[in-house]
Amino acid sequence: MVAALAAVAGWGFHRVFPGTELVLVIIPAATAPAVVAALTRTRPLWLALILDVVLWVAGTVPLYGTLSPTVPADVANAWHALLTTLLPAQPDPELLVLVHTLVWAAAVAGAETLTRTGTRIAAALPALAVYGVALLLGVDGEGSNLPVAAALFVLIAALAVIRDGRPPVWLLAGVPAAAAMAALAVVAGPLLPIAAEPYNPRQDADPPPPARVDSVSPLDRVSAWLQIPDRELFTVKADRPQNWRLAVLDRYDGVRWTSGARFQPTGGRVPAGEWTGAAEVVRQRVTFGGLPGTWLPAAERPEKVTGVRGLAVDPSSGSLLTTTKPAKGFSYEVTSRVPEPTKQDLLAAAPVRDAALTAFPDGPQEQLFRRLARQAVKGAEEPIRQAYRLQSYLRTSAAYDVTAPPGHSLKSLEFFLQTTHRGTSEQFAATFALMARTLGLPSRVVVGFRPGQASGGVYHVKSGHVMAWAEIKFEGLGWRPFYPTPGRSGAKDDHEVASSAIEESEKLEDELARGGDRPKTSEPQAADQGEEAAGGPDPWLVAAVAAGGLLVAYAGVVAVVPWRRRHGRRRAPDAGQRVLGAWRQACDDLGLRGEHALTAGDVVSRQPGDISVHLQPLAEISNFVRYAPESVTDAAATEAWHHSDAIRRAARARTPFLTRLRMRLLLR
Repeated sequence: MVAALAAVAGWGFHRVFPGTELVLVIIPAATAPAVVAALTRTRPLWLALILDVVLWVAGTVPLYGTLSPTVPADVANAWHALLTTLLPAQPDPELLVLVHTLVWAAAVAGAETLTRTGTRIAAALPALAVYGVALLLGVDGEGSNLPVAAALFVLIAALAVIRDGRPPVWLLAGVPAAAAMAALAVVAGPLLPIAAEPYNPRQDADPPPPARVDSVSPLDRVSAWLQIPDRELFTVKADRPQNWRLAVLDRYDGVRWTSGARFQPTGGRVPAGEWTGAAEVVRQRVTFGGLPGTWLPAAERPEKVTGVRGLAVDPSSGSLLTTTKPAKGFSYEVTSRVPEPTKQDLLAAAPVRDAALTAFPDGPQEQLFRRLARQAVKGAEEPIRQAYRLQSYLRTSAAYDVTAPPGHSLKSLEFFLQTTHRGTSEQFAATFALMARTLGLPSRVVVGFRPGQASGGVYHVKSGHVMAWAEIKFEGLGWRPFYPTPGRSGAKDDHEVASSAIEESEKLEDELARGGDRPKTSEPQAADQGEEAAGGPDPWLVAAVAAGGLLVAYAGVVAVVPWRRRHGRRRAPDAGQRVLGAWRQACDDLGLRGEHALTAGDVVSRQPGDISVHLQPLAEISNFVRYAPESVTDAAATEAWHHSDAIRRAARARTPFLTRLRMRLLLR
């Protein structure tokens, strides 16, 4: 029973480690200590503990594949590693060893408590502690731990019945009460304040420092890739063409665009972005060819990734990374959401206020960028319109040229704007992002690839398909892409993804020029919302929560008060007090609590034979205590409680279940 409790508590980690790996860790960790406790129950405790430690060490060998000296350090560090991991976590030995250790410790403590003490449910407390840890570490994981809690409840009840010497059929008596409490929990639980937003310890964990993921920035590779355009980098099997995002660069120091991403390990889940509206789901299967580095390409913002061992993701940008350089032929599957905002969503969008994303490095070039940006957006008021105007300005004021000098430092971009007026997407995207920042629009640069050459539903992406674009962050919309790079043969682009985005911007620009639709707000609706907020919570909701709280409190009183009364009488410090406590407990069990005028003989004479056979010797012992208390022994107290327990069982057997339940609920 204790082994089952430890195993079920360990299964509470299924929101952290979904899969068979967790089961393979839990089962031996829960059963081995129980076997040791059963075999050494008559031996010294130190011998059992030594065997448990030896078996714990041996149990880590299947995890690591060998006897690893790093196990103690991994156990100590796994806590923080899991708190900085996006669930589900990868089932790595360095993380699973924590579950192995916790379940093992709970099984050891529970089994030894069970075999060496007379307590009823104290052996279940270590398993409950493990379950509490699992709840905290898996609070934002997928799935539910409600079945785990129900299983623990049933197992603890079964343990109490068995330790009390009752047949297992007694468990059936608790089914109605358990069903009532479960129904109350289902109704009142979601109404509790913590239910809407449970505490997540990951919010207080120190995030990993920004990582330099690659010695060479993907933006620095743009010009080099364009010089060898026929080198195949990867293939994508997808339903429709997309731009394949590779790296997001949001920091600029005047020389290079770099990434400030804080990558966290994950088992495949990517946190959702700001956009919660309509979106198209795009599924891809990416196969590596000659793509260098450890960045993983994907369409737009991924939401789920499978097939990558050692996957890490930046929750802010959704960028993907692998801890080891992928080999040729390596493949993985990605599910992405491509936002589809309406025209009204775009027009009503306001830029996010973030000083880090609007920072411009010190240098004399800032005046040049600011002057050209204001010139480009002259007459545009809406932020989205300013961004589209800026995109159109760059597409028409400079030419695309793969032979243009590389570089995106302030000096290089100044030379691009004032002298050459030609460049690759490296210069166009970097210039757009910096101009947008002078207008107060939070921006960043994205390096990725055009859809590639389609063949039978597979897109072959070569080095010549590399492209950089810019993104601006809006409230509610998240990051919106902009394509300031013109096509090779003029202002139009030469692939459908960027072209459709440009056509959308041109249509929106035309409508704004004609005085078309503007963002509208519904004043009556806003007023109604304000009145509802000012009115506070629904009184019926408050009443339901209060009633639920009273019922839970009363259920606790019903469960605790009789037990404490009986426990206090049994554990009284004086032997005479324990004898009299046994007599009072017997009278309570017989329903004679308020009849103080009855003598011990009167009580015995009113009971049937199966009860009086134990009540008579108990009455004699209690009478002896009343008249000669100085000579009462501990043995007499033990015998008195033996008779009292027998009377309790006989009385309960004679009393119908509903009568017993009514007496218990009324605390009689």
